[in-house]
Amino acid sequence: MDVSLARTFLTVVSTGSFVTAADKLNITQTAVGARIKALEDQLGRPLFVRNKSGARLTAAGERFVRHATILVQTWEAARQQIKLPSGRAEGVGVGAELSLWEPSMTNWLVWMHRQRPDVAIRVEVDCAARLLDSVHAGSLDIAVLHNPPQQQDLVVELLYDERLVLVTTAEDGRLRPDDYILVDWGPAFAVNARAAGATPVDPPLSINFGPLARAYMMAVGGAGYFRLRSVQAHLAEGRLRRVADAPEFAHSIYLVYAARHDHELVDVIRASLRESFAGQ
Repeated sequence: MDVSLARTFLTVVSTGSFVTAADKLNITQTAVGARIKALEDQLGRPLFVRNKSGARLTAAGERFVRHATILVQTWEAARQQIKLPSGRAEGVGVGAELSLWEPSMTNWLVWMHRQRPDVAIRVEVDCAARLLDSVHAGSLDIAVLHNPPQQQDLVVELLYDERLVLVTTAEDGRLRPDDYILVDWGPAFAVNARAAGATPVDPPLSINFGPLARAYMMAVGGAGYFRLRSVQAHLAEGRLRRVADAPEFAHSIYLVYAARHDHELVDVIRASLRESFAGQ
């Protein structure tokens, strides 16, 4: 079977639409339809019921999801193992959300460079939804995410209990509502912070990317909630101060990988990520 047929099938499953799948795969809707038709002809069963709202799996399609996932994952693992740069014994694909690459994942890359120079690493920085799709499709071996949803055939494993803390550049360590920068740490943080009365109402500035918000705050002054490890150096230098009695919020980091993986290096990467994070 052509692996592209299975990959197209999984893309339609994840998007729920032939049109959206075509955009994601950068091919025409006609091509998507032709691939699904070819797959259905080979299997001898219809896989989707198409309607105005998109595409719904048939009973046969639901059964085929697991097989298609294993097929694509096996192909990607084989491709990565065989197509390796000179001097590298193994290869791995790792992805992480934007806010995690500095400093957490950067430190891990340095760790891998020193401890496992024999491994070729392909990294992707993207939003959680696309990274999950890549792990599901087998193009990534593992992803590092904040609060990922549970998905069929994927393992979600706690990596590190991160904390969000309120810090300020003010010398007296007090929070002034006009200085507050709202950083979007997701819906759970928004609900909990609002319930605790920890954040000012209608702040003058909101940013959905932690490193950008931190850089702005350090340049012009201000306050906001940030991951503790991302501001530890500034706290140690006295450039930032913790706001007294401000509540802390959990913002845990998770590993996501395929439940069925034959790639032994995934276990090595899991262990190395744990060691790297524990040493920070």
